[in-house]
Amino acid sequence: MEKRVFRCVLAAAFVSAVATSAASANDEDEPLHHSSPHHLSVLTGGTALVDEDHTAFTVGIDYEYRVSDFLGLGFVVEQAFGDIDSTTLLAVADLHLWHGLIAQVGPGVEFVDGNSHAALRLGMLYEFEFDNGFTLSPQLHYDFSHEDAVVFGIALGKAF
Repeated sequence: MEKRVFRCVLAAAFVSAVATSAASANDEDEPLHHSSPHHLSVLTGGTALVDEDHTAFTVGIDYEYRVSDFLGLGFVVEQAFGDIDSTTLLAVADLHLWHGLIAQVGPGVEFVDGNSHAALRLGMLYEFEFDNGFTLSPQLHYDFSHEDAVVFGIALGKAF
């Protein structure tokens, strides 16, 4: 239990530190915006079960269609390996709160051991956007499901 709490706190502190330093480093009044409404990213990270001492390597794909400067709609597909061995599919709304700070929320389904379970994601990420359309974003999410989980990682993306 203590290891899991420590990892979650460490991941939250990392995301907060990166977001704070990026916000203070940006002297411009306006954030960069994708030149195209489409954005695709690949996540590499981990999934930690909240009530058990299991952590697994996780990869994922995230697609977003930017409806406005504030709202993006899309989907997330993630696979956790090892002891967890689950696949999560989510329909998400990305709320672009301030500069690169984004809240992600959405319902979905998780597949574990041949069974499906309803899921709900609440998460935060900070998207560093580069002039060439590439993005880098540390992420921290909480997935409510039959076994609640914390998903953390970093994603490399591209606007197209």
